[in-house]
Amino acid sequence: MKNKSLFSIVIAIITLYSCGKKEQQMPPQGPAPFPVQTVAKQDAVVYQEYTANLEGQQNVEIRPKVNGFIQKIFVDEGQVVRKGQLLFKLETQTQNEDASAAKAAVQAAQVEVDRLKPLVDRKIISNVQLETAKAKLAQAKASYGAIAANIGFATITSPVDGVIGGLPFREGSLVSSTSEMPLTTVSDTKIIRAYFSMNEKQLLFFNKTFKGATTAEKLKAAPEVSLLLVDNTEYDQKGKLATMNGLVNPQTGTTQFRAEFKNPEGILRSGSSGIVRLPIDEKNVMLVPQNAVFEVQGKQMLYVVGKDNKVKSRIIETKGTSGLNFIVSGGLEEGEVIVIEGASKLKDDMEIIPQQGKPEAAAAAPAGNAPAKDSAKTTTPSAKK
Repeated sequence: MKNKSLFSIVIAIITLYSCGKKEQQMPPQGPAPFPVQTVAKQDAVVYQEYTANLEGQQNVEIRPKVNGFIQKIFVDEGQVVRKGQLLFKLETQTQNEDASAAKAAVQAAQVEVDRLKPLVDRKIISNVQLETAKAKLAQAKASYGAIAANIGFATITSPVDGVIGGLPFREGSLVSSTSEMPLTTVSDTKIIRAYFSMNEKQLLFFNKTFKGATTAEKLKAAPEVSLLLVDNTEYDQKGKLATMNGLVNPQTGTTQFRAEFKNPEGILRSGSSGIVRLPIDEKNVMLVPQNAVFEVQGKQMLYVVGKDNKVKSRIIETKGTSGLNFIVSGGLEEGEVIVIEGASKLKDDMEIIPQQGKPEAAAAAPAGNAPAKDSAKTTTPSAKK
């Protein structure tokens, strides 16, 4: 047993010695190649994004002017209707009876006036009696007219072209002019209005960026805006800023804006939401690939290549993204060379073999990777001439 143990120890020593000798014989590894990029200033477009509520150009609540039971509903939810199209018919049987009585009162008052007029002409009675009869006739006609108008109000038509909203009441339901819910809502969605808000800082930036002595001039100077839908796709129609509230809400510290989008195919619906994207031109900004940047304790860093091909980590400041790039606002100078891939494999003073890579295209990020709301995003830079 002792001989076997001694033999095992000798074999282990020989194996370790052989491995160590092989390691000593391996040549030391040289610098590894890494893709790099020279920092250059470019022009870009920054997209500021704001959550918006969408409404039709007109959202008209349809309410009854008279009390009554719904006799017939002529439309359905989501149906497209034209101005003047019949929507509801209320029961008018009781009102018809009242109208008949009022009409009879008018006829009786007319008979009385006709009877008294010749008597006044012959000065048999005083003119006061005739004038009193005429006043009663006018009152009877007014009463009949009011009842007839109410009968007309029982037939409810659409005041605008649009799309029917919900129908909370059914045939046979009793409705009145004081009902909390409307019979329905008709939304004119040929033009969709997107309402969004800017905080005071964003509003100040907007006023400084777009020239004009008045609000109307600033809105006119602003570029067309785009709309990001809830499925993260961009709506195919561009919109325009139409109005800006002249006051800042003291409770929320925000100012409301309205952008308008054409809706020829009815894709947008009143009551939905989206994100309005306002483009801002940025001139002579430095872009670096997002792959080149890493975070350490909340600070953004990248590796800069020195003249001796040794890398040094550098803290940078950014102000948004441009497609697959960050916009650098500090910590980096034009003309410096940075490592654009493999930062996790590097450490300070490590020597590399620089391989000039192609700059990342700063095209718009895919709609499916849409950035968070109310933040500045950028896209589509062009090389500085």
